[in-house]
Amino acid sequence: MSSALFRIVLVLSGAAVIFLALNVALGGIPTMGWLGERPFLSVTDEAQYALIDNHVRFFGGLFAGLGLLLFLAATDPVKYRQATMLVFGAIFVGGLARFSAPDISVVFAPEIVNSLAAELVLMPLLAFWLSRLSR
Repeated sequence: MSSALFRIVLVLSGAAVIFLALNVALGGIPTMGWLGERPFLSVTDEAQYALIDNHVRFFGGLFAGLGLLLFLAATDPVKYRQATMLVFGAIFVGGLARFSAPDISVVFAPEIVNSLAAELVLMPLLAFWLSRLSR
């Protein structure tokens, strides 16, 4: 399997992760709206909202860091194999976490299903591909 093609896929995946992450890291709970999100929230407790919003921004930043790691891994996928596998695993677990939603039908909504496929299908495929690469 082609190492050059894998590097391209890593860069594209990293760019997608960073884009999605910055939408949340910079916008907090309501996001920056880069995916066409509509207003969906009215705050009833400003102090509690500020705390939760801050946590959400942290997780957005953490996710952006995973995207940056995919960029770094594209420079030498074999060298960064363990870290990249960790990123793939973390994204896979995030996909599984979607099933903890109170309304499970949301998981299969058109706005979610492509992300879910990337998380639960693409990540294991990329992990397998990476496991087959050699120096």
